Amino acid sequence: MKIEVDKKDLQTLLGKTQNIVEKRTTMPVLVNVLLEARDGFLKVFATDLEVSLTDQIEANIEQDGRVVVNAKSLFDIIKELPEGPTELERQDNHWLKVKQPKAQFNIVGIAPEEYPVFPTYSVDKFLKIQSAVLSEMIEKTIYSVSTDETRYHLNGVYFQRQSEADKGATFRMVATDGHRLSLIDKILDAGSSELKSDGVIIPRKGLNEIKKVLDQVDGEVEIAIEGAQLVLQSGSTILMIRLIEGKYPNYQQLIPQQLKQRMVIKTSDLKSSLKRVSLLSNQKSKGVTLDIQNGKLQITSNNPELGDAKEELEVDYSGEPMKVGFNAKYILDVLNSVNDEVIHFELNDQLSPGIIRPEQDQGYTCVVMPMRI
Repeated sequence: MKIEVDKKDLQTLLGKTQNIVEKRTTMPVLVNVLLEARDGFLKVFATDLEVSLTDQIEANIEQDGRVVVNAKSLFDIIKELPEGPTELERQDNHWLKVKQPKAQFNIVGIAPEEYPVFPTYSVDKFLKIQSAVLSEMIEKTIYSVSTDETRYHLNGVYFQRQSEADKGATFRMVATDGHRLSLIDKILDAGSSELKSDGVIIPRKGLNEIKKVLDQVDGEVEIAIEGAQLVLQSGSTILMIRLIEGKYPNYQQLIPQQLKQRMVIKTSDLKSSLKRVSLLSNQKSKGVTLDIQNGKLQITSNNPELGDAKEELEVDYSGEPMKVGFNAKYILDVLNSVNDEVIHFELNDQLSPGIIRPEQDQGYTCVVMPMRI
């Protein structure tokens, strides 16, 4: 393999692989990327056997070939090189020579045959979706994904086609860790029924990689489900994610119905007040108490080792006086994902979950479990 590529293009290409390759792995080969030069393009392959990415850039190819080298070493070198044409040449011992007019690096490589068999797909029917819409759905659910590895079926976001209508199909994303739940519904274009209606569970790492691709795209991306993997296409970028197998729990039973009390409050006011008051809460539980009555919300925290805090806010509330405890971080996670100026906070009593919804976006529902005060 002997090629010449633009340094900037190569840096962008390799940058996409950095979070996919495994830093700590029982399979040392997975810290590498496979580079393949053919048909006027340099193609990169990166996988951790759960998430796989392939992409390509144009290259002047003098000799076709393949090489496998450490992903981080190569990226770090390319990143520090000056702008301009950069030559890549595979040596007889599988090393890779990286050359510019005044610089030369030789990186240890391994035989391409040692690299794992890269996943493929044959599906040809894709669901087209605006990158901004899919990105918003991920943003508004991923923070509720469980980090408890023993509950593996909660280590991802549940993605499901809900219903079909003249305007299009309603798609839903749900995530829960047992302490909170976030759910968002979006109507996508008609003819988007290619996706399974029984739903799939997309792992957290896969969602983070999807989000990175979406942030680079202005327009549509294409997604499809084939067997136990999700495929996302955007231009030359192809991302393949192994789905979490298992049945997602009945999340509907976690969403309380017909809550009696409703508090309407400015998002920014509640967010800034919670940030301040939670500074003196228990550093592990982040517990704060909400005392609501007669148009006033009093937020308090108490930690014998640090002190206590109290703030009062004006709210729209005319229900029964109520005192309820919550983990401040859980509420802040919701508020950080909300774009509306005002939220509705629905409650029943101090033992029941609360529901937070943005005033203008009724398709977004967040459930937060209370804490004992």
